[in-house]
Amino acid sequence: MRKVFETLLKRFGRQNWWPAETEFEVCVGAILTQNTAWVNVEKAIFNLKEAGFLSPESILKLSDEVLKELIRPAGFYNQKAERLKLFSRFLVENGGFERLSLLSVSDLRERLLSLKGIGKETADSMILYAFKKPVFVVDAYTKRLFYRLGKINSEKVDYDVLRTMVENELSLDVDVLGEFHALIVRQCKDFCRKKPSCGGCPLLSVCRFKKRAAV
Repeated sequence: MRKVFETLLKRFGRQNWWPAETEFEVCVGAILTQNTAWVNVEKAIFNLKEAGFLSPESILKLSDEVLKELIRPAGFYNQKAERLKLFSRFLVENGGFERLSLLSVSDLRERLLSLKGIGKETADSMILYAFKKPVFVVDAYTKRLFYRLGKINSEKVDYDVLRTMVENELSLDVDVLGEFHALIVRQCKDFCRKKPSCGGCPLLSVCRFKKRAAV
């Protein structure tokens, strides 16, 4: 894991994720990015900012119909409007980021996962990028990359098995875990696509997928 991280960092440089101005914006993005491209999330967040509603208190004051219209570009706006309100209420009722940050990673994760529509990837994105606590975010890119590198036997590997593997082998450092997640996304967008583009790939020498494909 360390070698993969250092190789990608050398090739791509720091990615400086998550692109947001506030902790709440990170969490809004984590909810809105479910089942859609990030470019659509940016449009929805822009709408919320322009209207002056990018805070948990203002989200709660919005009518459902207005909120749905503002986040429409992100798709599934009925579900996501409900989830934004549930998360906003959760923040307000539990003392906001300052008080929730006093919880351990496991306790915070448990509370976030208890919210409707918040799965492991979304919860861990919030914990890492908004609450600044050490947890590794596993997504489809992560599973694809480590399957092709031979670290796992299937892209259907259990989320927490892969998360724990990375945390144990790499580092429980917030900055490192965040950069590694972002670098994996960059690697998979540039080279490890569904149909791989192997020319110039920085991980080609350790890629078992390439070796199998060449047989």
